[in-house]
Amino acid sequence: MPSSSRRDFLRLTGAAGGGLAVFGGLPPFAAHAAPERPDRVTLVPEAEATTLWYRTPAAESRIIQEALPLGNGRLGALIGCDPADDFLYLTDGSFWTGGRNDTPTDDGQLPYGPDDFGSFGLLAKLRVTLPDHTAGTISDYRRSLDLSNGVVSATYRHQGVPFRREAYASHPDDVVVIRLTGGGTHTGTVSLEGTHDESTSYGERRLSFAGTLKNGLRYAASVSAVSTTGTIRADGDKLSFSGCRELLIVVCAGTDYSPDAGKDFREPATDPLAVARAKVSAAAKVPGTTLLATHVADYRRLYDRFSLDLGTSSVVQRSLDSWSRIAVRHTDASTPDPELEATYVQYGRYLTITGSRDWLPMNLQGLWIHNNNPDWYADYHTDINIQMNYWLADPAGLGENAQALARYCRSQLPVWTDVTHRLYNNPDNRFRNSTGKIAGWAIAFSTNVHGGSGWAWHPSGNAWLCNSLWRHYEYTQDRAYLETIYPVLKGAAEFWKSRLLTTTVTDPDGSSREVLVDDTAWSPEHGPDGKGNTYAQELAWELFGEFTTAARVLDRDGQLASELDGMRAKLYLPRVSPKSGWLEEWMSPDNLGETTHRHLSPLIGFYPGDRISADTSPPELIDGVRKLLTARGMDSFGWACAWRSLCWSRLKDAEKAYQLYLTVLRPSMNNGNGTSANWFDMYSQGSYTIFQIDANLGGPTAALEMILYSRPGVVELLPALPQAWSKKGSVSGIGARGGFEVDFSWRNGKATTATIRSVGGTRTELRAGGFRRQIALEPGKSVTVHIP
Repeated sequence: MPSSSRRDFLRLTGAAGGGLAVFGGLPPFAAHAAPERPDRVTLVPEAEATTLWYRTPAAESRIIQEALPLGNGRLGALIGCDPADDFLYLTDGSFWTGGRNDTPTDDGQLPYGPDDFGSFGLLAKLRVTLPDHTAGTISDYRRSLDLSNGVVSATYRHQGVPFRREAYASHPDDVVVIRLTGGGTHTGTVSLEGTHDESTSYGERRLSFAGTLKNGLRYAASVSAVSTTGTIRADGDKLSFSGCRELLIVVCAGTDYSPDAGKDFREPATDPLAVARAKVSAAAKVPGTTLLATHVADYRRLYDRFSLDLGTSSVVQRSLDSWSRIAVRHTDASTPDPELEATYVQYGRYLTITGSRDWLPMNLQGLWIHNNNPDWYADYHTDINIQMNYWLADPAGLGENAQALARYCRSQLPVWTDVTHRLYNNPDNRFRNSTGKIAGWAIAFSTNVHGGSGWAWHPSGNAWLCNSLWRHYEYTQDRAYLETIYPVLKGAAEFWKSRLLTTTVTDPDGSSREVLVDDTAWSPEHGPDGKGNTYAQELAWELFGEFTTAARVLDRDGQLASELDGMRAKLYLPRVSPKSGWLEEWMSPDNLGETTHRHLSPLIGFYPGDRISADTSPPELIDGVRKLLTARGMDSFGWACAWRSLCWSRLKDAEKAYQLYLTVLRPSMNNGNGTSANWFDMYSQGSYTIFQIDANLGGPTAALEMILYSRPGVVELLPALPQAWSKKGSVSGIGARGGFEVDFSWRNGKATTATIRSVGGTRTELRAGGFRRQIALEPGKSVTVHIP
């Protein structure tokens, strides 16, 4: 795109200045005003808190499987809690190599390597040693992740004296805090090192380093230790402390990244080292109890919006540590553990709160990584993974956290548009628009934080990202939010208007008609290239509906909306194959891919889409969905099992949906798929496993879909309640599309009472079994319904 055209695009869409102009606020890492301090915050007592807990520290050699995650949406950390030799691996969501990546490969696709496309990476390592606190001197050790308060802690006795350490990542103070307390004193060292051969400098009670990546991204980290007792001094490249009854360790790190395409995603005014040091110094002046209260108040503002009770577990189950409990639940498949299964939902919410707060969304690993060589570069995968990362937020009362994805898309939009106009119709690109037309924006299967795409072009990726942005609008009916995503929707819709082809099909009755089909594309991630695959057709159908609705709500682009309405009506929509009885994946009665493939691409119109519905679609179409889903099988990677569970839930097959939910929860053993000791979902690569966060968020979404199914105009309670949860339960703060939140209870498999609150919606139908009631509410009002 010529520079003048690019300027016009920025002016017309309001995207100039990237996300800053749209959402307001400071760059991701900048000096902030001092946070408000609560007068007092009472923590949820340990006996009442929802926790993960363990009898041993995490082994550094198994950090990704055992260490516990901390995060404030920008900073992420993995901590081991070994009394004698503790580690903390620190990340910043913007710490990426690579760049715009707009030099196509020989086949017209986009490079996909650590230098051109780039990779998310590990920024720093912190180590805290207490040499006298060795294993032989320790008793009564307990390590826990307190989901209710957002704090990791370890308690133990050293030679009979009690000690405690707590750790958390504070969003208000923008630092990670480690606090050592107890009945005795602490003597040891703190060290800080980078991961790119940086030199650590020291000052009074402070260690720091700074560096610049090959792509010009500047970064830094700083740590300080303070105590009102004992001594702390610089000792070479470490801080040594001695005789400290309470020790406060504060660490901060960041980059000069900016969500501003106009500045090439850099903020020259930001000095990462100065900012890190300033934030550390400011926090280190605050008493540890006050820092904790500030963090907990902020965290619980989000966490307390939702609660879930699936039933009561046994005393024996409660006595098990969290890794043993996962293992026992798997081996004793006939004995439900409802509190464990509800805790997995809350763990997904914890990861959402700690991994997605501000400018950048969660990538394949969220914010948690342990090296600089992650599989798939820990990128933003656009054919299921980044989308699944945000399926949980709105249903689980965390719609605020979903907006990071919208901020990301708006900030990247100018570059995505520019690169699309320059490169998409490259004659070497097998996915190019054979119409010769180009408009709007497109992306590849992978994206980074610098405006770059990598791997192969993914023509349907823009429509699926728009579907994820649209979901948040459906849950909130927030017109201001719709204004911010409108340019993203419009650009994607314009791309599809330029791409679709007209062809003639013969219907089963022998008649012929003209339809619109997608150009050459791939049904992720298998099968041959072809025109009109189901994945693309369904996403185009969803996108045109989303855009035309948005245009009418905002009273814009009436002619374009009308044109797209007409095109939507002409889209070819998939049939049931007369050969297999499955919903077709290609415009063919033949299955051209792997029967048990991990992706459910042809079912995207069933979930997360709404075009196909068990309540309203023809029975033969639903039977085709069921047969395809059956053929895909009941075992796969974690994210694939979560997607299968959601589809079975929409088919109202509670037990299959529940079985797949439990499959996500199975323990990862011998490099197999499943849940690790720290409850990260592990993706098997045969000889090793990697952490991939999507199942940690898709699995909990599946649990919530079993107890509430919402779509435009309908809120249905207990559509697929499994027997294991049927005796008694309740949920509060669960989101429902149409602009509602719902609290309700059930007993013996039937809903008893429900309170529906409007957060922007005005009308819906409440359903529970055979019960139906029309609900009309003004925004902000609520109604309680007793269900016979």
